[in-house]
Amino acid sequence: MSETPLWLQGRSAVIEAADPSEFRHGTPDYHLSHTVMPGQRTTDHAPSSLEAIVESLVQVFEMEVSHKQEPATWVSMVSEHFRTNVNGGGWASSQDIADQGSYNVLIGDSPFYQAESFDGQHDVFHGAFPNGFYWEVLQVLSPPPVIAFKWRHWGSFDGEYHGHKPNGKTIEMFGMSVAKVNDDLKLLEVEHYYDPNAFLGSLTGGCPVAKS
Repeated sequence: MSETPLWLQGRSAVIEAADPSEFRHGTPDYHLSHTVMPGQRTTDHAPSSLEAIVESLVQVFEMEVSHKQEPATWVSMVSEHFRTNVNGGGWASSQDIADQGSYNVLIGDSPFYQAESFDGQHDVFHGAFPNGFYWEVLQVLSPPPVIAFKWRHWGSFDGEYHGHKPNGKTIEMFGMSVAKVNDDLKLLEVEHYYDPNAFLGSLTGGCPVAKS
């Protein structure tokens, strides 16, 4: 038996340990992250390094908020206390994310994006990045319990985004996050700092998405 807590064992372990009924649309498939991402990432962290641990925990978090229906089953965080915001804006709870969807919460108001249903938000970005939309930790700047880290989010723009045709280029987004964790390294709070409009504008050629 591993002494490492489940939420620190990696995304695959958390998926395997979950009851299939916890997932919205069946067990999620991350095979592209195992086959494509390694050749595209810009960092390579030692398995037990703080960078590797932070990256793995955030990957578990992303999987859970995207695919698990109930915050009570999210092992990456203390769901009843968790909150998050973007660029100093209003706070969102774990239930807000479950109800609204992570893209809707983390993008917020933007001339290049209009809020979708929970499933619709994922369809929009999975459609724009059919070959994967990946995320990596670049650098960890401070240790627990307040972990500040820089990150990169990227994918090849191979699908349509709100009527805007793909160009096959790699679209990159860079940012920084500050995460507060408890003694067990479960997430309590995450603040994100990045420019969503720079990223979304690259998908639209700088042309705002028309609102109906």
